[in-house]
Amino acid sequence: MIKVEAYQQVLKQCRNAGAVLVAVSKTKPVEDILALYELGQKIFGENKVQELLEKQPLLPKEIQWHLIGHLQTNKVKQVLPFVSLIHSVDSEKLLVEIENEAKKQDLQINILLQVKIAEEDTKFGLNANDISIILNKALSGHYPHVNMCGLMGMATLTDDESQVENEFNLLKSLYDNILEKYSMQFPSFKTLSMGMSGDYQLALSRGSNMVRVGSLIFGER
Repeated sequence: MIKVEAYQQVLKQCRNAGAVLVAVSKTKPVEDILALYELGQKIFGENKVQELLEKQPLLPKEIQWHLIGHLQTNKVKQVLPFVSLIHSVDSEKLLVEIENEAKKQDLQINILLQVKIAEEDTKFGLNANDISIILNKALSGHYPHVNMCGLMGMATLTDDESQVENEFNLLKSLYDNILEKYSMQFPSFKTLSMGMSGDYQLALSRGSNMVRVGSLIFGER
């Protein structure tokens, strides 16, 4: 059962901030996704490839699917034909696999580079140096089938708001530096995906232009 009022409130806050709302539908039934779609939501985020593969054929083709969870290299081939944005490119190895598969399938794939900003060891991601190397390789023609669309990050799961704010500021600073240096070379580099149900308002205030909200809209998992 979706929470209509909560959804409309989150959507309004996103619009006021000029941000895109990704409705995180992992573990949620097709009926709930369809109900939200009928309210006008077109962008949905899934964590697991298998769940996305099961849901995608059952839902309207107009839905834009974002893959927001960790993507294993052996699952890349399956997901490329219908995913509109991959948020979680967290290693050069994964990026190479996406390029190779996209070339085979004659596709252009939109991706975000996932930055490790959290202190938790369980979080994946690249550091600033990794990203610099990847972007310079892209400029040298290494990834012609991949569109570098921005950065994604997940803050530490903590009640310490100042820590989360610092992590968001770190990511925004990196994003701004890349824009300053590379905006002409990467015209599609426009997305800063940070903020989830527990911290999306703080993320919006720190400059996020895409938030991934699930439990506030769909209820607890």
